Amino acid sequence: MNLGGNLTKRIVYSILIEVLVFVVTVVLAMINSSEWPGAFFWTTMTTVVILNMAGGIYQNTVYGMAAKLPFKYTGAVVLGSNISGTFASIISIVSSQFASSVRTAAIYYFITAMFVLLLCFDTYFALPLNKFYRYHELLKEKEIESNQRANVGARPPYWTIFKQAFPQLFNVFFVFFITLAVFPAVHSDIKRSDSDFIIGDDLFVSICCFLTFNLCAMLGSLLTSWVTWPKPEYLVWPVLLRAAFVPLFLFCNYQPLNISRVLPVYIDHDWVYWGIAIVMAFTSGYFSSLGMMYAPQSVEPQYAMTAGMFAAAMLITGIFSGILFSMVFPLVVQYNFLEWLH
Repeated sequence: MNLGGNLTKRIVYSILIEVLVFVVTVVLAMINSSEWPGAFFWTTMTTVVILNMAGGIYQNTVYGMAAKLPFKYTGAVVLGSNISGTFASIISIVSSQFASSVRTAAIYYFITAMFVLLLCFDTYFALPLNKFYRYHELLKEKEIESNQRANVGARPPYWTIFKQAFPQLFNVFFVFFITLAVFPAVHSDIKRSDSDFIIGDDLFVSICCFLTFNLCAMLGSLLTSWVTWPKPEYLVWPVLLRAAFVPLFLFCNYQPLNISRVLPVYIDHDWVYWGIAIVMAFTSGYFSSLGMMYAPQSVEPQYAMTAGMFAAAMLITGIFSGILFSMVFPLVVQYNFLEWLH
């Protein structure tokens, strides 16, 4: 059975490139680079660029494959991403308490990542053994063949597909834009306000930021397996409301490095901040999964895979745009802009 032609090449090459990058990273972590910091920096930056390019291709392809299946399985891909984040957060907390050095912890991280990638490589080629996937793959092949007979030589109408799926593509983009605008750049720079808070300074960011986000986003994604509310045409409203998280996080005890904050801290209760963080993460996982699930449904069945890839591209665009937007917040808190409103 043909698993997708070009999709197979994308999966194989992207995983192999990621594995090679991790091998280089482990070697760099093991050797003494103190005598060539410039070369080390640019080598690291190059591997980061290559790794993220390969990861983007891999992620886009996986979403395209998932679009062949019933729509809830697209949400399962988002769930898998959040599970991996939760796993990484737990490993980070454990290693910070028990690892002998940061270098040792980093080496273990990247070796673990290589094993996970090799597992992904094996499971992809095990898909033909899965009757459920094989059934839906054959259905999709029949749809494509009948469509090709009806439209000999015609290319997929990409612009039409994009316009039909645009409402859900916007939802996916905006969810990740808001999420990445505050996490991790702002989120991880929020400091403990109460010295008697249940979580100490050494674990405050690890638990209240990284573990909380990944765990709650995972639970939000998981909920879409049973609940799909609101309907596609109404999803945009709660997605837009999530923009409120930007000022809410800025009003917390956000203390960016080497910046003198002038904007008053309006939310100085750690429990309130933690509650906001939980809601932000949960809605990120829930609404992003819904958007990814609804996008392939908004077009004709034979174009579902293309719509799924468009959604994955909007996901990555939202992440990129959100990260860029987060760079302005250290400048924002240097001014008490609320005084200008009086």
